[in-house]
Amino acid sequence: MQKRKLGKSSLEVSAIGLGCMGMSHGYGPASDKKEMISLIHDAVDRGVTFFDTAEVYGPYLNEELVGEALAPFKGKVVIATKFGIQMVNSKQVLDSKPETIRESVEGSLKRLRVDTIDLYYQHRVDPNVPIEEVAGVVQDLIKEGKVKYWGLSEAGVETIRRAHAVYPVTAIQSEYSMMWRSPEEQLLPTLEELGIGFVPFSPLGKGFLTGKIDKDATFDSSDFRSIVPRFKAENIEVNQVLVELINKIALVKEAKPAQIALAWVLAQKPWIVPIPGTRKLERLEENLSAAEVDLTPKELHELNDALSKIEISGDRYPAEYANRVGK
Repeated sequence: MQKRKLGKSSLEVSAIGLGCMGMSHGYGPASDKKEMISLIHDAVDRGVTFFDTAEVYGPYLNEELVGEALAPFKGKVVIATKFGIQMVNSKQVLDSKPETIRESVEGSLKRLRVDTIDLYYQHRVDPNVPIEEVAGVVQDLIKEGKVKYWGLSEAGVETIRRAHAVYPVTAIQSEYSMMWRSPEEQLLPTLEELGIGFVPFSPLGKGFLTGKIDKDATFDSSDFRSIVPRFKAENIEVNQVLVELINKIALVKEAKPAQIALAWVLAQKPWIVPIPGTRKLERLEENLSAAEVDLTPKELHELNDALSKIEISGDRYPAEYANRVGK
């Protein structure tokens, strides 16, 4: 597996990481813990050194799973986790108060079975706590040896600049794929300027870009996609034009659609590290092989030209979540 550095930092990780959320949260009922530990071990065996989780996934179940699975590989892998979303009366609440961050870091250290968190993201920007205050607390945690690097998830460029001015930000995590290219407008140029790495989640469009979701697809009530406008039957049908484009290129390159989608993300910048998630070994191997799919400059140009003519139907978040991003 090739390696990449996140921005100008010294944090080097596998070119493709593993998003672990779906193993226990967000995409239907949690999977069998032993099976998921085995899958994480398979990922390590295949060269993955970058694993992503968060306090709120479960909550806590996912950090516990990742901590147990990666305990034998201390010092050989990089674990990213997140603070800033608490569950209150079964609802997600943004909370980045200094005392809450300090409670969160202690809980995450324990569940992940580590002495230091490699990469610690603010999961969503808390409008009630100035980002300078958040950055100051994380800076203290870094001085105390509890955190090595820090980042923000789904933050707006002004917030990123303000945070970076207090203590250098190593990585930004946001959704990015052929299906959601909004980061290209402001986010990517800002990250390039500041020397910050980019970690796209949902690089496969929450599974849509694999070509395995059609208008007859149904989602369990515990699957986040059941409330996402993009996954309503009428939008799925309209958006198949994107899948058809990817399928065409996959045929030419003798690759799977998911590999084309991931190769496209990797080709955008050398400091981008996508974190596709899966629960299946077959899909894990397919995703990791995307690092070997080389899209030439001509192919990329033609692909981007075709993508620019496709209008994606349906929002990526329901209204209640949409107002928490890009702050």
